Amino acid sequence: MPDEARRVTLRDPHTALRWEVGIVLGLSLGASALYSIVSIIARLTDTRPLSEQSATLNGSQSSREWLDFTYQFLGIFFALFAVALVLYLLWLPGQSSFRRLGFDFTQPGRDLLRGFGLVLVIGIPGLGLYLAGRSLGFTVAVVPSPLDTFWWTVPILVLSALRSALVEELIVVGYLFTRLRELGWSTWTIIVSSALLRGSYHLYQGIGPFFGNAAMGVLFGWCYLRWGRTMPLVIAHWILDIVSFVGYPLALAWWPGLLTPAA
Repeated sequence: MPDEARRVTLRDPHTALRWEVGIVLGLSLGASALYSIVSIIARLTDTRPLSEQSATLNGSQSSREWLDFTYQFLGIFFALFAVALVLYLLWLPGQSSFRRLGFDFTQPGRDLLRGFGLVLVIGIPGLGLYLAGRSLGFTVAVVPSPLDTFWWTVPILVLSALRSALVEELIVVGYLFTRLRELGWSTWTIIVSSALLRGSYHLYQGIGPFFGNAAMGVLFGWCYLRWGRTMPLVIAHWILDIVSFVGYPLALAWWPGLLTPAA
């Protein structure tokens, strides 16, 4: 009887979905969240305050140019396999996962307008929150791009921004919302849970980015449920990250006191 009961339990669709969600998150942003939690604990217990610490994104991975490019490109390429996995898992007979998540080109004009609208709503307040966090000492100096550039630096930064947009919006919003609704979670429980996950894997940047990204997650989750499309979210996220990554040297020149990384 115990073996038979265990087989019945494993065949339960909700149990299978819970395992699936756990595996997907463990292979992607759930793991990032755990590493980020460990990182913020390490930062808070460091002898230096958060204001004197820094976090580097898209940093150089080799002193040799061709090897640096190779590592950067492969990192972006293999990260997209997590996106491919959720698209595969959500595929239904007669209905592609692209259509289910609203990640297609059926509404290009509307998606662009919505995406740019989200950029305006999030971009300026997000920058203000980061600068406030730096001035108040609860956000580390985030270095989103290298100051030394090669011919391929900007294209790699654009691809890195696209990677972040696809991984975060298609997994944390599109995939997770779909599966949690199938598990019977309530609307706001899904939105808040997804937003907290989004904030948690940004904790390595400090306390301010946690709250800023969690708020972004609430807005993006609400918009997704209202529009039924991830494409505007991907567009907005991609634009925001391109501006952050490529525009960092200019921003550093404007606000050196707040953006200069710790020595």
